[in-house]
Amino acid sequence: MVMCKEFCICSENTIGPGYPTFYFWDPREISHKWNPKRIGEHLLLKSLTYVVAMPFYSASLIETVQSEIIRDNTGILECVKEGIGRVIGLGVPHSKRLLPLLSLVLPTVLHGLLHYIISSAIQKFVLLILKRKTCNSHLAESTSPVQSMLDAYFPELIANFAASLCSDVLLYPLETVLHRLHIQGTRTIIDNTDLGYEVLPINTQYEGMRDCINTIRQEEGMLGFYKGFGAVIIQYTLHAAVLQITKIIYSTLLQNSV
Repeated sequence: MVMCKEFCICSENTIGPGYPTFYFWDPREISHKWNPKRIGEHLLLKSLTYVVAMPFYSASLIETVQSEIIRDNTGILECVKEGIGRVIGLGVPHSKRLLPLLSLVLPTVLHGLLHYIISSAIQKFVLLILKRKTCNSHLAESTSPVQSMLDAYFPELIANFAASLCSDVLLYPLETVLHRLHIQGTRTIIDNTDLGYEVLPINTQYEGMRDCINTIRQEEGMLGFYKGFGAVIIQYTLHAAVLQITKIIYSTLLQNSV
């Protein structure tokens, strides 16, 4: 999954430089002089990036959920190979239930754009509140050099954490649908996390995004959209602990250096 994110960045950096020739600005970033047209072009670039990275996202997702029992010792570039094979129709044989890439464009782009918009908005909002709070505290009383250094860097870490947490929690049902659509028909075998000692094949037969949503709601209920949500709780609990430990260590190092 990390490699897929890196590929998204590379795709954006490759596609992005072609825009300034026509629009005299870089659509990879939104400056303070934004307008609806520039926002539309920026989101269009993001959409193209998600489309280009989509087959590699599928390949990396399969490698992530595949059971360790049958997983081969694949190399770090295996998802690139499988992604290219998915596009040209070669590589590992798949079943007839495999959805075509065109059917995956809408849910993939929708999830990517919503995640980007929500995380960006929350990140800027939280950062604005923290900076205002820091500014008011500085005006009210004098702060130590240690606290000044923390106030300079730590608010951005908190804002990024809050943005990632909120966007992942809010979009988890859509992410569940997206993952099921990408994995369907790929002959993927996953571990039975309920029992812990056997594997299960993926035998879904969704016809598309709408059918997947309706099927999950009818057969599994609303809780079906939140299967595996405990992993998200553990992930962000550890993330919060790392942030707190980092703050303590950073404060200790700054105090010793003063």
